[in-house]
Amino acid sequence: MSRHDVIGVGLGPFNLGLAALLDPLEDVDAVFFDDKDGFAWHPGLMLPDAEIQVPFLADLVTLADPTSPFSFLSYLHDQGRLYRFYFREHFHVLRREFEAYCRWVAVQLDAVRFNHRVDAIRPAPGGWSVWTRGEEHRARHVVLGVGCVPTVPAFAQGLTHSSRYLGVRERALTASSVAVIGSGQSAAEIFADVLEHGRGRVDWFTRSAGFLPMEYSKLGLEHFSPEYTAYFHGLPEAKRDALRAGQDLLYKGMSAETSERIFDLLYRRSIDGEPDVRYAARCELRSVDGRRLHFHQLDQDVAFTHEADLTILATGYEPAPIPVPAHLLARDGAGRPVVELDYRLRLADGTPSTLFVQNGELHTHGVGAPDLGLGAHRNAVIVNALAGRDVYAVRDRNVFQSFGVAAA
Repeated sequence: MSRHDVIGVGLGPFNLGLAALLDPLEDVDAVFFDDKDGFAWHPGLMLPDAEIQVPFLADLVTLADPTSPFSFLSYLHDQGRLYRFYFREHFHVLRREFEAYCRWVAVQLDAVRFNHRVDAIRPAPGGWSVWTRGEEHRARHVVLGVGCVPTVPAFAQGLTHSSRYLGVRERALTASSVAVIGSGQSAAEIFADVLEHGRGRVDWFTRSAGFLPMEYSKLGLEHFSPEYTAYFHGLPEAKRDALRAGQDLLYKGMSAETSERIFDLLYRRSIDGEPDVRYAARCELRSVDGRRLHFHQLDQDVAFTHEADLTILATGYEPAPIPVPAHLLARDGAGRPVVELDYRLRLADGTPSTLFVQNGELHTHGVGAPDLGLGAHRNAVIVNALAGRDVYAVRDRNVFQSFGVAAA
C-alpha cells in the first residue's frame, strides 16, 4: 500500500493542469490515475481544422502561474515553433495542437499514471482509499476529474453521438443522406464537414430557437471569471437553476467563425443551383424507427418525419457519475452533489471534506465550470486548499464588471 497527500482520479485537461501546478511543491506528494493509454482529448471530434474556443492563455497553467514551465508558450519554445506561432498572429490554437501540448506536459510529470483504471474509492482512516490494478493507495485528499459522458435520449441509443464522429466520418461523407441533431459547436463542425466534403444530402435540426453564435463579446466573457463564479455560488439553488436556464448561448452556441464558414459553403454551392441541404430550428426529435426520425415542430405544433442513412446526435454531455458511494455525499433538492465554493464535495455526515471535484459543479458554480479559461483558477484554489497555504495568488478582483450588490 502506498500513501500520498493527494490522489487525482482522471486525467483530462483539468486534473492534468492540477498535476502541473502541484509539480513544483516538494511538500505535497501527489499521484494521478487514468485508465487511458495516454492523454487524449475528445479524439472522436479531432477534425483537422477544429480550434479550441478559448485563447491560448487558457492553457493548463498560465492564468494561475505565467512563469510555469508547463505553459503553452513553453511548449512552443521547446518544440522550436515559437516564432511560427508569433507570425501566425492567431489567438486560438488548433484542437489537435492543444492535445499535443497536453501530451507534452503529461510525459514530463512523474505523478501521472496512465493505464491505471480506478476500481474503487472508499473512506479510510485519515482520508481515502483508492484501488487500481489490485493495489491500494491512500491519501488525505482525492480530486475527481472524471469528465463527462455523452447525453443520448433513451429512444435514440442506436444512433451515433458526435463524440464518436471520426469513427463514422468516412461513412458520413459517402452516405446519400446525413442528419445532424443539435446546434452547438460540435453539431456545426460536423455539419460543415459533411457539407464541404460529403457527397449526399445533409439535414440539420435543432429544438433550439435557432442556429445561433455563442456569446463572445468582451463584457459577456466576464461571466467566465472568478467573480461571477463566487456570485453565482452565493445565490439560492432555485435562483441558480433559473439563471443558468437562460444562459445557454454563453457556452452552448457555435463560434461566429464556424457560422461564417457554413454560410460561405452554402453560398458557393448555390452558384450551381440550390444546395441539397436543409437546416431548421425548433424541431425536436421525439422518436426513432430505423432510419426514420420523428420530429415535432415546437412553434407550429406539427409532427413530421425525416429519413437519413446516418444520423449524428450532437446532444451534448452530462457529468460522469462521481465514483464514490452515493450515500457519502450531501445532495441538493434536485439530488445533485453539493459543491462548496472551494470545489469540495460536501459530505452527508457533515464532517470536513477532503474530496474535490473538477467540472462537476455547473449547477453550483455556473457556466464557467467546463471552460478551460477557469481551469487554472479552480486549480489554484484547490492547490491552496491541499497545501494549507497560499501557493498561487487568487485575486478577488479580476474583471471590470460587478456582479450583485453588497448586503445592506
